[in-house]
Amino acid sequence: MTINHSRNSRQIAERVIIQGDLVLTSPASFGAEDSSSLVDMPLIRDPLEGRALLTGASIAGALRSYLRERELGFQEPGNQNTLESILFGFQIERTVGDSEDAIGEQSNLIVSDVLAGIPVTEVRDCVAINLATRTAESGKKYDFNVLKAGMHFPLRFELLLPSDENKKSQLTKAIAIALQGFERGEISLGARKRRGFGACLIQNWKILWYNLLELEGLINWLTNDDANARAGQSIGQLLKIDSQSLNMDKRSRFEATTECSIEGSLLIRSCSSLAYEPDTIHLHSCRGNIKVPVISGTSLAGALRARAIRICNTIGNLMNVERIISDLFGPKINSRDDTPRASRFLTFETEIKNPIELVQNRIKIDRFTGGAFSGALFNEQPVFGQSGTTVTIHLAIEKPSDMEIGLLLLLMKDLWISDLPLGGASSIGRGRLRGQKTIILYQDTKWSIIQNEKGLKIEGTVEDLERYVKKFVEEVSK
Repeated sequence: MTINHSRNSRQIAERVIIQGDLVLTSPASFGAEDSSSLVDMPLIRDPLEGRALLTGASIAGALRSYLRERELGFQEPGNQNTLESILFGFQIERTVGDSEDAIGEQSNLIVSDVLAGIPVTEVRDCVAINLATRTAESGKKYDFNVLKAGMHFPLRFELLLPSDENKKSQLTKAIAIALQGFERGEISLGARKRRGFGACLIQNWKILWYNLLELEGLINWLTNDDANARAGQSIGQLLKIDSQSLNMDKRSRFEATTECSIEGSLLIRSCSSLAYEPDTIHLHSCRGNIKVPVISGTSLAGALRARAIRICNTIGNLMNVERIISDLFGPKINSRDDTPRASRFLTFETEIKNPIELVQNRIKIDRFTGGAFSGALFNEQPVFGQSGTTVTIHLAIEKPSDMEIGLLLLLMKDLWISDLPLGGASSIGRGRLRGQKTIILYQDTKWSIIQNEKGLKIEGTVEDLERYVKKFVEEVSK
């Protein structure tokens, strides 16, 4: 007996090719395993030409996660009727009698691997800090490669559309919402994306639409004819999706952006790359063709986590503090048995604008003789604040509770009043910021805090902010 498998096919009637030029707006880490590398975590490269590689699996995973968050909020994956499952496919395990089976559907979106040029890389050093001694922990220093900001990746997607008009409408809506993440700069790729790495943006789209039910459309698809291509900056308009249907967003996020000045100097250590440079210089990162001083998201998150623990320990008990910090910042992994979980506390890498960079010579003093210690002369190049020097600190919490918002407000207060130093050499007065302006956004509410000559000017309901802090104190004190 002959089985007609065509009856069970997906009945593909149209194919849509979507192309976009993705630009990294912050350094990105696309890691690979390479035992011969000089760094602990090298970048993945094309083995034939050595070019930077961005895998389709990484792109598809980021798009799927973003679409689920827009549709469901920060919740567990839904069923097969969600836009996420309709576009990217699904698999459901089931038991039939004494045997196990699975039903599902494959993805309607084909995502291609992408090659960029020969990678221009930076090396980032990281180290774990002991909370008790506030010094580096032994054996916990590592480094990794990152791609510099400004690299371009030509993305390519192929959307398979069936003849069923209802499903076709759902698929085009789903891909438009997902790709809006690249259009708005709300999707980050690679490792440490919750610490500011992998931010990217697509501003120009190109779409090719082929009708496979017509001979001309089928031939154009087979020959990759792009004569009828359409280009634009809005993926929704190119796919002819009503703008109102693209406003779906069930995410809940508390965001705070603070503009600060530098009180004195700031030093996040990085190694010198040239022989004539000082022994230690402040961290720099490429923006275009120049290197600019930055505050890394990893350094900022480490300082904020340590201060959050100190705040909680001041008013709470140890067991409650560990639960609160792990739930917000992610658990600390001490062994293979520990289960990792992504942080809901987001930090971002930020450029220090208009600083002064000076070299300081320092020497160790012999405490017994009061003279210079032999062989202990070194020099550093921190960044110094001046009139016009600004640093913009952006923080966010996904799916926040009132108690977590209260904790973030206390952390922002410590940054604002120069009580929370960033980077190294804090014992000699470095790393302190002074708040000038803060914008807070949560759901449909906005607050602004501005420092002027008369003091603080606050716009928004102050009682709501105070309520969040009181809720934090209540929860931690239990």
